[in-house]
Amino acid sequence: MATITELRERLRGPVIEPGDDDYDQLRLVHNGTHDRRPAVIVRATGTADVVAAVGHARDAGLELAVRGGGHSAPGFGTCDGGLVLDLSLMNNVYVDPVRKTARAGGGSTWGDFNHATHAFGLATTGGIISTTGVAGLTLGGGVGYLTRGCGLSCDNLVSAEVVTADGRIRTASEYDNEDLFWALRGGGGNFGVVTSLEFTLHDVETIYGGPMLYELADAPAVMQAYDEYITDAPEQLGGFFGWQLAPPLPFIPENRHGDRFCAMVPCWSGRPEQGEQAIKPFRDVAPVVAEHVGAMPYPALNAAFDGLFPKGIRQYWKGDFVTGLTADAVAAHVANGALTPTASSTMHLYPVNGAVQRVGADETAFGHREAKYNMVIVSAWADATDDAADIRWVRDYYDAVHPYSGTEGGYTNFQGVDDAARAPENYGRSYDRLRRVKAAYDPDNLFHLNQNVEPAVRR
Repeated sequence: MATITELRERLRGPVIEPGDDDYDQLRLVHNGTHDRRPAVIVRATGTADVVAAVGHARDAGLELAVRGGGHSAPGFGTCDGGLVLDLSLMNNVYVDPVRKTARAGGGSTWGDFNHATHAFGLATTGGIISTTGVAGLTLGGGVGYLTRGCGLSCDNLVSAEVVTADGRIRTASEYDNEDLFWALRGGGGNFGVVTSLEFTLHDVETIYGGPMLYELADAPAVMQAYDEYITDAPEQLGGFFGWQLAPPLPFIPENRHGDRFCAMVPCWSGRPEQGEQAIKPFRDVAPVVAEHVGAMPYPALNAAFDGLFPKGIRQYWKGDFVTGLTADAVAAHVANGALTPTASSTMHLYPVNGAVQRVGADETAFGHREAKYNMVIVSAWADATDDAADIRWVRDYYDAVHPYSGTEGGYTNFQGVDDAARAPENYGRSYDRLRRVKAAYDPDNLFHLNQNVEPAVRR
């Protein structure tokens, strides 16, 4: 069994232990409810460092937490008494504008990715918060503003470099380790440490969109209009419906700061001059109280909500895939949305039709391509004394709307710390095959700090 001293000798990156000056800062993840104390933090600078760290954790019998962007709501990027493999120094993004592809390091964020690709007028589907890790979002599927037109993040994955539990460096693509490539696209972090990801890029530079706030009383009409329009809307139209307790921003009237609203946040990725016509149904349905809508660089919209989710904010999440919005479902949403506790708390309904549903249900491990929406309910707050009340809001909301979801499964990236038992439903029809791939690449379940897939029993 290698000692920490021997581990340091095998690495180029820093090895951090309790008592080191930066230990308390580096052990933290985005969700402030997770206050864990790992035995060692390895800050990998390249794939060789990852191989050494994985081998050390495996041979020493240590818990292994893999951290990219650190946004895992259940805190899977940290652990008590184990090894945290921090990939944040591996954040380079290389763009090939001729092939329209980009290769991102396993520790890159969508802010890193968008910064690099936007210089060439290109993008691919990322998330809603730019500090989210590219790898974590993609491995769970990857839902964002461009989903309807460009597909999920994982649908745009061309290849990945992966360090598996045995310490081998593997390439996964349509032509290499095809079973692993299938599993990485929606199966989460179950199969190894993804050290780089190559994506297809699309011609997206300037989008038209931004937040539009309506009175709560208009929420039923806005939700119905959204549900009707997004069914057959042009696929260049993305975005989401949600709730928003108004922060003190310049475009919101000062006397409405702190008020609760419902919101549409459209994103038109077609020709910007067509944007106003594309969002016209959202203007026609009800008066817009406040808005920040117009043509803007795509990365600006992708980072627009970053300020509401700073590192260290306390969070609790639950989510479902949703097949449609009935009148009873809308009523349940409105009743609970009216109780949204903080400016960083919300429910979002992301559309996952369009390009997502042109990918076959068995082509990737992502479950539930039959869904129309991906729903998340998240509460985020600053003060630990509010933990019980803010968690209760999410649970009550979820209990009220889950019966109308039309499916038992939810998006793995939106599952909370207490949702481990939902894994078979969340992975859906892919679950049994994922168990077989898990048994082939991680039979001892070294990578279990995730929405875990238990390895199949070998016969």
